[in-house]
Amino acid sequence: MTDPKQPLPWRHVRWLLASLALVAAPHTLHMPGWTVALIVTLIAWRAYVGYARLKLPNRWLLLLVAAAATIGVFLSYRTLFGRDAGVTLLVVMLGLKLLETRTLRDAMLLSFLGYFLVITNFLYSQTIGTGLYMLGCTVIITATMVSLNFAEAEPPFRVQLRTAAMLLAQSVPLMLVLFLLFPRVPGPLWGLPRDAFAGASGLSDTMTPGSLSSLALSDAVAFRVRFESQIPRAKDLYWRGPLMWDFDGRTWSVQFFVYNAPRIEAEGDPVSYEVTLEPHNRRWLFALDLPAVIPPRSIAGTDYQLYSVQPVNNRLRYDMTSLLNARFGEVENRYSLHRALQVPARYNPRAQELGRALRQKHADDEDIIAEMLGLFRRNFVYTLEPPLLGEHPVDEFLFSTRSGFCEHYASAFAVVMRAAGIPTRIVTGYQGGEVNALGNYLIVRQADAHAWTEVWLKGRGWVRVDPTFAVAPVRVDTGIFAAVPRTDPLPLMVRTQFEFLRQVRLTWDYMANAWNQWVLGYTPERQRWLLANAGVDDATWQKLTAILFVLAGGIVAMLTALALRRLKSRVRDPVRIAYLRFCDALRRRGLPRGAAEGPVDYARRLERARPDLAPAVETITRLYVALRYGAESSAGSVIELQRRVRQFSA
Repeated sequence: MTDPKQPLPWRHVRWLLASLALVAAPHTLHMPGWTVALIVTLIAWRAYVGYARLKLPNRWLLLLVAAAATIGVFLSYRTLFGRDAGVTLLVVMLGLKLLETRTLRDAMLLSFLGYFLVITNFLYSQTIGTGLYMLGCTVIITATMVSLNFAEAEPPFRVQLRTAAMLLAQSVPLMLVLFLLFPRVPGPLWGLPRDAFAGASGLSDTMTPGSLSSLALSDAVAFRVRFESQIPRAKDLYWRGPLMWDFDGRTWSVQFFVYNAPRIEAEGDPVSYEVTLEPHNRRWLFALDLPAVIPPRSIAGTDYQLYSVQPVNNRLRYDMTSLLNARFGEVENRYSLHRALQVPARYNPRAQELGRALRQKHADDEDIIAEMLGLFRRNFVYTLEPPLLGEHPVDEFLFSTRSGFCEHYASAFAVVMRAAGIPTRIVTGYQGGEVNALGNYLIVRQADAHAWTEVWLKGRGWVRVDPTFAVAPVRVDTGIFAAVPRTDPLPLMVRTQFEFLRQVRLTWDYMANAWNQWVLGYTPERQRWLLANAGVDDATWQKLTAILFVLAGGIVAMLTALALRRLKSRVRDPVRIAYLRFCDALRRRGLPRGAAEGPVDYARRLERARPDLAPAVETITRLYVALRYGAESSAGSVIELQRRVRQFSA
């Protein structure tokens, strides 16, 4: 064991810098540019000082840099707390700590801080890739700590890596016990920082021209669905999300009102499934149109929009049942019908005039709807890159550009219907999804974002009308990739002509989904379910703690016993192994060592019996005695003894 106050040699500085740089590297993706430049400068500075064996900077200079960096972090984030500011400050301070690391004890402390820095990476990403990368960083940090225990010469770093990997492998049984039995808290710890979900994306509580087409450029997963039976047809996969009631001439918005919900009349068998929803920092949940149950810790609006009681800041799994064929709202609240007819008088006058003209032409609401859908079928284009619209976006879309995405068609249809006296509202959500045959589940991505309408018809209630289907029916039947022109900028992985890449992506998603379900999604409910199947009912934290201590203690005792048995059954001292080989070689030549004969006496006898062997015998014996009984303990001397024994020939 080395002296902890011993000055830090360059070989230790080199591996310490490498391990900390690898751990900090992912943070550079979300840190201000000036902090990245500062950290690179600090690491390069410490590397130069260590390589050239120069004196470390004075403490007052480091204090000035630390104060300036703290002020800079505060000015960049307007706070020193929270995920981003806190992690940035931690990485900067670790870089400064490198410049006052003088002894092996300082290096050991810095290595422990490196383990803590590993954890901070999971505040940003908890994917399999991040886990594997951080595991590699942990092995390298552990190998660095192993190297700190060699005073002079040391084995190659690959040997230290192998030692570190073995140490971590021995901890796996204890890790599994802690993971399975440690009392879970409601929700992952990663959700605690208030700014942890600042980058969450998805549907908004407003809809303007272009808002959904921008989502179509993302192949990020919105949620995954596992059905209890057969997956429904693509045209039935309408995932109900935020409902838009209010329109100011350009923007549709969500307003939550509470009054009696319309009664549902079910037609056909219900569909049961499980939804695993990705965090989106909003309160709404998604269900097949029309939800028949309300998941736990959620409520339903009068328009059958589902809301979580808390913002969805963590991955959420809930069971659902829906009715694909249902009638509802035949007897509707008068206030809701009044809301569904409001159109700002000073905006989009031509669209409103079109609606009034259709009403004068047709007395039946369904004829008005049919003629409007027929208009869309003629000379309209479905595209992700529609022209920009001005003050009267619906008028410009209907009578000028005639190119748009689903929100353009839904908005224009709703305005004309309201002007014609037909109560109409817009439903936003997702349509379709991609089946992953490996796990037999459905992947719904942000690119599947969609908007459609619901009209209220007397005697029928609320009826879904999807204007996009009129202009691009393949969007509903096949998917967005088949509906938009090939020149539109869809994500690469959404297009189906790259079949090999698609299969690779689905395989990776299958593994990621398993990781999400059984590692990140190991909630208190799933822990109780697992323990109940193992015969442990009513798994309180007291029971879990008792079981945890018993199993953990048993595993530690078992591993200790195995290690002691292995030590007894195998000689691990490389010095003794080398000397025994030397003695064995002489025994085969008729010069055995006596049972009570010491190494020096044995060497003198050999020199008298075989003077030709005297130089080699004297060198090997001297090295063995120094390593076995003297103060010599360097790895270089051990290697030299092993080399001499291999070259020895009697």
